[in-house]
Parts: sequence; C-alpha cells; structure tokens
Amino acid sequence: MPQASARTRQAIPASVEGSLVELTPRRRLEDLVLPPETGDEIRDFIAEYSDIALLRSHGLEPRHKVLLVGPPGTGKTSLAEVLAGELNLPFLSVRYDGLIASYLGETATRLRKLTDFISQKPCLVFFDEFDTVGKERGDTQETGEIKRVVSSLLLQMDSIPSHCVVVCATNHPELLDRAVWRRFELRLDVPLPGRPEIAEWFHRLLKDFDGNCNVSEKDFVDALLGMNFSDIEAFTLGIRRKIVLSRGKVSPEEAINAALAKLEKHKSHVGSATDSKPSDSQNPAPSKASKKNKGQEKIHPTTGTLI
Repeated sequence: MPQASARTRQAIPASVEGSLVELTPRRRLEDLVLPPETGDEIRDFIAEYSDIALLRSHGLEPRHKVLLVGPPGTGKTSLAEVLAGELNLPFLSVRYDGLIASYLGETATRLRKLTDFISQKPCLVFFDEFDTVGKERGDTQETGEIKRVVSSLLLQMDSIPSHCVVVCATNHPELLDRAVWRRFELRLDVPLPGRPEIAEWFHRLLKDFDGNCNVSEKDFVDALLGMNFSDIEAFTLGIRRKIVLSRGKVSPEEAINAALAKLEKHKSHVGSATDSKPSDSQNPAPSKASKKNKGQEKIHPTTGTLI
C-alpha cells in the first residue's frame, strides 16, 4: 500500500477552476467503519492500483472507475477521500455550479475541458450526486440538452486514462443511464450501518476512555440502529466534546448515558409528531363526482354568471 507523503497541489487552470476544487484527504482507511465486504473490495482496489507496473507488464490495466451507491450519510464522500489518501493522489472534487451551464452545448464543452485536464496527471476526481449529469436519457421529463450532456459524458469517461481514478457517488441509482453503469469496473453498495458496525463504533469510543465505562453495548447499538454513519460519528464526537469540556466533572459513562437519553427523547418527540398527523380517514378522498367536476366552471342557469 502506498505511503502518504506531502502532495503538491495541482495548479487548476482558469478553464476549469470553476468546475473543480482540490481538497486535502484527512481520513485513512482504518478511520472508517465499513461492512467486511465493502472493506475487502476497497483494499483489493488499492492493492490493484498500487501494482500498476506489474499489471501493465502483463498487458493489463487497473480498474479506475468506481461507483458508490447508498443513502445519504453512509460515507461515500469519506470513501472517495480515503482512496485519494491511500493512493497518494490529489483529491479533486467536481463542482456542478461551475460545470452546469444555461447555454446550449456549454455544459458538454466544460465537461470536455474538465476531462482533458484530469487526464494529464495522476489524480482522483470525485463526482458527488453523479445522477446530476448521468441521468437516464430515456426519461421523457428531461430536456434534449441533458441527453446531450450524458452522451458527451459517456465519451469523456471512455477517454480518461487509468492513471486517473474516477469515483462517482449517487443516492439515486435508479436515475442513472443504463450505459453509464457499464463504464464502472467497480460498483459498491454503501449501506446504512448494521449492528456489527455500530458495535465497532461503540468499542472505538470505549477505547478512547481506556475501556473504563460501564455502558451496555446492546443499549448503545439498539439506540443507534437505523442512523447513518454521519449521524453516528456526530453522536460520538458530541460525547467526546462533553467529556473534554467538563474538565473531569463528567465521566464517560455519564456522558454516554446522557447522550443516549437525549437521543431517545428526540425519537419519542419525532414519533409523537408523526402519530399526530391527520390520517386519511380524517381527510376523505373526494368522491368520483367531485373529481369529475374538478376544474369545471359552474354557470347559473338563469343569469348566465359564473358561480
């Protein structure tokens, strides 16, 4: 696995500076809590890319296009950041506000300039919310311009050399064009954390306190089950802050129990609000007659005026 070293920030030319921003990777693979299958796939990808010379000596190229699919907050952006850090590559993130244009054909032109730039040197480029530019061309709701952008995107993706790693993420895989799917050599589901992943978060939290904490793992896991990684990370960071700011007045056990109680109270409030919403029985559906007459103007039979 390549070792991290000081990276020279790429000079982004004016032609693409509105479409790209370079970020500094701060996470490592060991910082993430991943399902075993996902972790194994990521390690295999890193090992494969690290042995480019060996692969090329046998007439092979490494996989370099990755699609991450999963709900919001499950760590897709963090995974892209980790790959850039582990591969020691500049981490470039696409900005759609600078890529998408209102003029006909301008978006495809900007996309071509972007791919021309990232193809010049080794880097990792990240397309978050990839369905923004990779939408299904058969969607009748989309304009002809979007369809031209997708066609251009497919051509550009095929031209990107293997020394440039492309990582795309989406919360809506059903919106992606079917031809886009085929461009990715590695497609990974990034699901919500299950019980084993939340338990791992729990043990990492206890490790920070040297294990001196009498809190039930089951209670912790039960309370956080259904939350995404982003929320779990924020939850555990909140506990750490509370302990640090208390200057020793609050024990880890007290901080965790207080945070769990607060979370349970929040859940009960949300549940109460949901239960208090009017049901369909309180808002009966309009009758067939009312549906039929909806939007039709009524005219007084004698005066001829609108009622």
